[in-house]
Amino acid sequence: MRRLNSLFLTLLLTFPLLSVASLSAASHTGRPAISRKAPSKAAAKKASKPATKKPSKPPRIKRSAAAKRAFQRSNPCPATGKTTGPCKGYVIDHVKPLACGGADAPSNMQWQTTSAAKLKDKTERIGCGK
Repeated sequence: MRRLNSLFLTLLLTFPLLSVASLSAASHTGRPAISRKAPSKAAAKKASKPATKKPSKPPRIKRSAAAKRAFQRSNPCPATGKTTGPCKGYVIDHVKPLACGGADAPSNMQWQTTSAAKLKDKTERIGCGK
């Protein structure tokens, strides 16, 4: 009995991944239940590298569509003079950016050309420290 126990312990230490469930699965299928394949070089390299995150864009601040419509009703499009619909070549811009604490109200909005808006968007957050 003692010899059988030592043999059993030797087997457990030699094959620690085998369990009763995997042994029974192997006996039903006729093939081993545990794969002893070495990981590929790509998988080993991927596991050894720490994950680096890309710098994310600042979160977009939700704009009020009602405030935008109210601005456009009281300030017609510079290109077409219309008070509704798209205004080709222009965008509605906030004088004091929302990211810098500006209000999302018609009193803080202006018409701006799309090219000027692109330039302003690149630099406007620098001025408010965000």
